[in-house]
Amino acid sequence: MKAMVQDRYGPPEVLELRDIDRPRPGADEVLLRVHAAGVDQGTWHQVTGLPYLGRLVFGPRRPRVPVPGMDVSGVVEAVGARVTGLRPGDEVFGVGKGTFAEYATARTVVRKPANLTHEQAATVAVSACTALKALEGVEAGQRVMVIGAGGGVGSYTVQLAAAFGASVTAVCGPAKLELVRGLGATEVVNYRQEELTGEYDLVVDIAGGRPFAQLLRLVRPGGTLTLVGSEEGGRWFGMGRAFGALVRRPFTRKRLRAPISIARPTALNRLSELLAAGTITPALDRTFPLGDVPAAITYLRDGHARGKIVVTP
Repeated sequence: MKAMVQDRYGPPEVLELRDIDRPRPGADEVLLRVHAAGVDQGTWHQVTGLPYLGRLVFGPRRPRVPVPGMDVSGVVEAVGARVTGLRPGDEVFGVGKGTFAEYATARTVVRKPANLTHEQAATVAVSACTALKALEGVEAGQRVMVIGAGGGVGSYTVQLAAAFGASVTAVCGPAKLELVRGLGATEVVNYRQEELTGEYDLVVDIAGGRPFAQLLRLVRPGGTLTLVGSEEGGRWFGMGRAFGALVRRPFTRKRLRAPISIARPTALNRLSELLAAGTITPALDRTFPLGDVPAAITYLRDGHARGKIVVTP
């Protein structure tokens, strides 16, 4: 089968399109014929091995799994001995292992809604589960600000917050204003031209780069500041924002959260219901062919993606 393979950590260009053996599913896994695989910040971490703390999971010297990729949508080819509820021919989406390939194994997948294409479904698991985690506890009528609303996690956070009945102020750059306006936000703010003001029950900061003091001023007393992503903190640990929230918790009456999201079947099934009902819709920007994974990762890291991007074998 064709797959994007890396023998070492480095920039996206370390990936090469090669012919390798098809993987075999474990007892709790399914083998998928990949129709589309999502590209997110986690794939950049897999390829580069940064921050170095992540190599405890990815492999200390070289990648344990030479084919990166997590988000996936495809068709079940075979099932492991302990798999129940799925059979060959089922269309599924979720999180797999080595999804930048024609075939991949997966443990956390659920049936794909019939109204979604595989390209749309491949954008859901990582980003939408992260958005769900960031919005834990949000209630109808609350005011929510989403900073970084035009990216993968942001586009789902805006839609989900609006679906839960919140009034959403979405913050993004000028190139993504049109996209974000269509996601259900009550107000859209171009951060390059407008100051961030007001008080909110929940502020979800996905973009990073703003001082804690500025973010906390946006949170009402008793409200919550949720930090998504760990892009700050250097090449070694990359947990600067989460550590900063931990240090500040005892000194503020406002809640500080830096949750870690793991895609689970319960969350995927909840999202599947919302997607099937049309309550939320994947914001799909571009599709890249499998051999162009390095270009796709670079496109994402350069901040060009409006919503999500995927690759297709």
